Amino acid sequence: MSSKSSKRISVFFSFLIIAVGVGWLLSALGILPGVDWLWTGCLLVLGVTTFILSGGVDKVSLVFGSLFFLAGICSVLRQTGALSLEVELPVLLIALGVLKLVAQHSAVPTPRWVDAKVE
Repeated sequence: MSSKSSKRISVFFSFLIIAVGVGWLLSALGILPGVDWLWTGCLLVLGVTTFILSGGVDKVSLVFGSLFFLAGICSVLRQTGALSLEVELPVLLIALGVLKLVAQHSAVPTPRWVDAKVE
């Protein structure tokens, strides 16, 4: 990984940590309705980490990384009353299907670990 991309990743994680902290603070001050920031932060970090560990976008990281990130966003929306569980779950299921469909496109690379040959 180049130093330029590792710096970008570090900056992104810094902003993600700041955003979760600000949300947590706003919840603690009663400005934002209560949100479980640990759970939501874990979902968002899992989504981003999936892309980082895979070295970018591939057929697996596209599905799982995007789904975790979307689940984090939906979690905030549900906990703030903007989205009901009855809507969140079908949205995530539809997103899973769409992501799997997109991942089948030939322009999305196969993960490196699948292409690696065992000798």
